[in-house]
Amino acid sequence: MDYFVTGATGFIGRFLVSNLLKRKGTVHVLVRRQSRKKLDEIGRRMGWDMKRVVVVQGDMGKPGCGVSAAQRKALTGKVRHFFHLAAIYDLTASPEAQREANVEGTRHALDLAAAIKAGCFHHTSSIAAAGLYPGVFREDMFDEAEGLDDPYLRTKHESEGLVRADKRVKWRIYRPGIVVGHSKTGEIDKIDGPYYFFTLLKKMRQMLPPWVPTLGVEGGRINMVPVDFVADAMDHIAHKPKLDGHCFHLTDPEPQRVGEVLNLFARAGHAPEMTMRIDARMFAFVPGSVRMAVGSLPPVRRFVGMLLRDFRIPKQALRFVTYPTRFDNRDAERALKGSGIAVPRLEDYAWRLWDYWERQLDPDLFIDRTLKGKVRNKVVVITGGSSGIGLATAQRVAEAGAVTVIVARGEEELFKARDAMKAAGGKVFAYTADLSDMADCDRLVGQVLDEHGHVDILVNNAGRSIRRSIELSYDRFHDFERTMQLNYFGSLRLIMGFMPKMTEKRRGHIINISSIGVLANSPRFSAYVASKAALDAFSRCAQGELSGKGIAFTTINMPLVKTPMIAPTKMYDSVPTLTPEEAADLVVKGIIERPSRIATRLGIFAAVINALAPKAYEVVMNTAFELFPDSAAAKGGDGAGSVQPSNEQIAFASLMRGVHW
Repeated sequence: MDYFVTGATGFIGRFLVSNLLKRKGTVHVLVRRQSRKKLDEIGRRMGWDMKRVVVVQGDMGKPGCGVSAAQRKALTGKVRHFFHLAAIYDLTASPEAQREANVEGTRHALDLAAAIKAGCFHHTSSIAAAGLYPGVFREDMFDEAEGLDDPYLRTKHESEGLVRADKRVKWRIYRPGIVVGHSKTGEIDKIDGPYYFFTLLKKMRQMLPPWVPTLGVEGGRINMVPVDFVADAMDHIAHKPKLDGHCFHLTDPEPQRVGEVLNLFARAGHAPEMTMRIDARMFAFVPGSVRMAVGSLPPVRRFVGMLLRDFRIPKQALRFVTYPTRFDNRDAERALKGSGIAVPRLEDYAWRLWDYWERQLDPDLFIDRTLKGKVRNKVVVITGGSSGIGLATAQRVAEAGAVTVIVARGEEELFKARDAMKAAGGKVFAYTADLSDMADCDRLVGQVLDEHGHVDILVNNAGRSIRRSIELSYDRFHDFERTMQLNYFGSLRLIMGFMPKMTEKRRGHIINISSIGVLANSPRFSAYVASKAALDAFSRCAQGELSGKGIAFTTINMPLVKTPMIAPTKMYDSVPTLTPEEAADLVVKGIIERPSRIATRLGIFAAVINALAPKAYEVVMNTAFELFPDSAAAKGGDGAGSVQPSNEQIAFASLMRGVHW
């Protein structure tokens, strides 16, 4: 017997063709001319006998599927089973595209099947044909469907209706549940159904250890079946006699709730499980009009939209979290009795689905995470670019193809750095400026904009640090003034200068090199920490105003780095520090990932402890203050003859790695 298959290159289609090739006969597959290479590649990968696969060139969007008269004549009377699988299974597709593929495509397939006198038309419908029916939907039900306002649900219902109303050919209808990957290999061809929530689970895994209990949603029962079950069931039922005119639910007879399913995948992905799950029915007492009014508030819409974008969850998928329909599948179970074909338990193969997704389909795999992809031909301004962190960062971005603008006060060292990077092939420009002088900041901004037009990334790295106790600062108020002048006002002046062009282009990134001291509240650094804390606070406020205009702010709470700035404090020669190159790695991470904050775990831990137990943390800080005295330079000396750090000091500094003392 011969077969005809539409959608053979689709996910279910390729497995169904594999099954049909185990039987006798030829498999004719409808393929668009531009998809021929795809078919050949799938055939090789699936191990098809291509001598028994006959390509019929056509197009589902055309009358009669675009099959020529000669091809129709050659097929007439030969096809016993016509399998129609071609359709759009995508909640995010446009209504026009869904109607064209699902409804008109089915109409054209029926016309072709009637024209070639096919024995039986096997239509792959979906549980979506039931809409959002509140209750148990039987296999003999169709007109009872409800909630068909969604284009996907509506077009699946209408396409099945065309088959039921057609009197020219015999038919059988199959309604699979949500089709997931192969239960033996995990293979899936695209992100759909529960896969939409995998990114959320992965982010939870990155933020929290698996044992931390989290809050989730209970949801309705979600009916999922692996693709191998669907293909095997369709193949078996299609070849059983006396079943024409029937519909079969290829569904899980014991579907689990959304919360249970997400926990299975959380377990598979080593993410924390949702221990407490909220049932949406708890909010049934709230009038629908009130829920709609709250949901339509601009802040709520923007917040929800931001979360959905971050987690890559289409808004259309949310309505299925409280899916109300259950499916009776007794006809399908009777037809499959004795075949050994049954829906496997999700807990037995969920790990395979997760593993395949994480290795093959995770959207993060396809993000350009190279520095070159982020900065090539972009204008990157780096202050303090002649040495230390600034120089190491400038070398990295120049090597990656950025138009690198370095700024520093000392001309000789600055130009030497520029010439070295230019000799290595970088597009590097150097400008001298005193960033503690607001007029000089304005001059620098004007010069950079005149010569480069705009700035894509500004790295505020130039800074001044003062390590001196408050008791030794009573007569040195200028220490606080000059530190604030450079670290806060200088950075702020550049931000305000470059920001108008950034907002005009709706694109820009500000990276502020802050300090772990802002999180740890390091004693003896009150002037330095206060200036950096001011810049941190400004950035947080600015994010709220400018994130909607495409401007990102990243604060890097940098741990102790071995640069000329810390050289006067000889104790730092004996404690753990980052190299400028390691610090530049953090800046590069900020450029690539554009997070709001980059900080070490110790820095975050210190901030949390200070928030939860401020008095206890105060004891720790005071202990550090007593353990690490003022340097000779802070006391007014020249630093000569400085004593070597004690074992206690080295041990404490190693324990609080990277914190300034």
